[in-house]
Amino acid sequence: MTGDQIFQLFAYLLPSVVTGAIAFYFFRMHTNNEEGRRRYLLHKDSQTNTLPIRLQAYERMALFLERIAIPSLVVRVGPKSSDKNKYESLLIQSIETEYEHNLSQQIYMTDDCWNVIKAAKSATIQMIRKAAMSETDSADKLREDVLNETMDKASPSATALAFVKKEIGELW
Repeated sequence: MTGDQIFQLFAYLLPSVVTGAIAFYFFRMHTNNEEGRRRYLLHKDSQTNTLPIRLQAYERMALFLERIAIPSLVVRVGPKSSDKNKYESLLIQSIETEYEHNLSQQIYMTDDCWNVIKAAKSATIQMIRKAAMSETDSADKLREDVLNETMDKASPSATALAFVKKEIGELW
């Protein structure tokens, strides 16, 4: 093969190689675009199906936080006797029961949100235990001490509820 023939061969091959490369590029771009579109549609469908469930989970946890807030808790759960230790146990048991009832909701929430809710539960229990350590001698006095404990500072439930509301706002 002479130099002219090699040059002629490249002259014929070059347009087909360039056309093939452009066709491959556009085909790959189209395939990626279609995959992105398909992924977007799947995500959109799953959002449509899961959003109501997630909102219901956040709603249930908001209700949980409202129910374990000290003022509503001591109004809802009254002492059954005058023994402060029994009342302390009753309050803590009520919180734990509410928590266990809503335990499955964590799969619909972010880890940060669930951790904030757990921290609010633990802090509320700690506040009750702290009030029970005082020189209180009756369940009614414990009830009063627990309420006084929360009067001058923000309740853990309120802080957690604000976080839940913020997270729900991010869903939109």
